[in-house]
Amino acid sequence: MKKKIGLGKKIVIYFLSVILLILIFLTGIILVLEFGPSKTARNLFVNSAMESSAGKFMATLFISKSKIKEIQKNNSVEAMKDVTNSDLIEIDSTKDNLDEIELINIKGSTFKGIMAIVHDPSRVTIGVSGPYGPSYSGKTVEDMAKSYNAVLATNGGGFEDAGGMGNGGTPIGIVISNGKIVYGSENRSYELIGFDYDNKLVVGNMTGGQAINRGVRDALSFGPILIVNGKPAKINGTGGGLNPRTAIGQREDGAVLLLVIDGRQANSLGASYEDVMNVFLEYKAINAANLDGGSSSLLYYKGKYINNSSSLVGAREMPTSIIVR
Repeated sequence: MKKKIGLGKKIVIYFLSVILLILIFLTGIILVLEFGPSKTARNLFVNSAMESSAGKFMATLFISKSKIKEIQKNNSVEAMKDVTNSDLIEIDSTKDNLDEIELINIKGSTFKGIMAIVHDPSRVTIGVSGPYGPSYSGKTVEDMAKSYNAVLATNGGGFEDAGGMGNGGTPIGIVISNGKIVYGSENRSYELIGFDYDNKLVVGNMTGGQAINRGVRDALSFGPILIVNGKPAKINGTGGGLNPRTAIGQREDGAVLLLVIDGRQANSLGASYEDVMNVFLEYKAINAANLDGGSSSLLYYKGKYINNSSSLVGAREMPTSIIVR
């Protein structure tokens, strides 16, 4: 006589079978993307995966590290040597709409997002979560916004995030707050994004000491830098993968542009660096740079998040944010 399988075991077998089928399906998609007829699709997929903290394994599963490096090199933003010339920014403090923050829906072929235009750049600063280091945790965008009594806030610079499990307590690069280096070195060079005491966006490669000497009051590190002094960066190939993005720019009249793009969703796969750069060019940015993205990309306005995060675990903790009081 055959022994009947209990209901509990049937349920376990069922769910294990479903998980196995999903894994087989996903593996098949990865193989098609990486070894199918479209090199563009492969390049977008590899770059998208490698730009994430938790998803890198999808690119490295079947492709060698040397091939991945080649793909990344051939589909990237070339580093810019120029640094912001602040004389090109003439802040118009007589504008009637100086107190206004405009929110504009942005849409491309593979993405949707929101552009916030802050007409008074003196309202913009860089928020810090607190002390930094392995024994500390960062704060969410919402928590930093509340601590600074901000109207609007978005995520800022990168942080150590092995396997997508980082707690946001250790920044990558430099952090300057109120004219003092709170993380990083005076002598080391960084891809710096910040504001000087004249409320002008400063982007470019410089040491911490050089930043302090030129009057940078608040800064963080990330990139790539997309536009310097009106000149767009050179884009190779696909210009990166398709991912959620956050970026910052400034117009010639001083208005600050904050862009947050949704990604990894059915209605918004994400944007490449070239997509982001083209949006800033359309909105007349004279300087612009990419900030941390992926599951960190959030836009907080008047007490709530107004974009759709790709994070499955809620708002990420991070070391820095862009704050608008």
